[in-house]
Amino acid sequence: MTPGDDLRTAPPPRPRDDDHIRGDPAGTPIVFYADFTCPRCALAHDRLVEAGARVVFRHFALRAKHPRAIAVALAAEAAARQGLFWPFADALYRDQGHLDDPHLWQRAEALGLDIARFDEDRRADEPARRVREDTRAALAAGATTTPTMFAAESVHPGVPDPEWLAGLGYHGGVRIPKQ
Repeated sequence: MTPGDDLRTAPPPRPRDDDHIRGDPAGTPIVFYADFTCPRCALAHDRLVEAGARVVFRHFALRAKHPRAIAVALAAEAAARQGLFWPFADALYRDQGHLDDPHLWQRAEALGLDIARFDEDRRADEPARRVREDTRAALAAGATTTPTMFAAESVHPGVPDPEWLAGLGYHGGVRIPKQ
């Protein structure tokens, strides 16, 4: 990225206490702005999992780009309210061809979620606020595509390549400490 390409109006994002985070706590955190309906995000998700990366998930759900993006993000937040964000997210990325409401309820049921609570939570104000604020923060940080990742003062639009991940200390599911 050249200086003229920097569209940020905010500093690069840092992990927050309320983020969805998984991976080695000693690893370099990768703030992953993504959309559950985006095939490139699914591939990026798979690469991050394979690399064993410390992932900080944030929503970058734009209805204009994917009509179901916000509804699916709200479902993931409803699952998070029952402590199952990551299993639900993994299930969404594994099968993006089935993202309509009946399929979301099937996933929730398969994970053992309370379906009535799940349905209530996905319509609640707090999940909607979170999805909206994450998306606004992505734009302010300079994200222009899904997925976009921020780590160690760098931005990586698109699917992460092995070289970028290796530069952060991740290689094939093993974190390599920086010298």
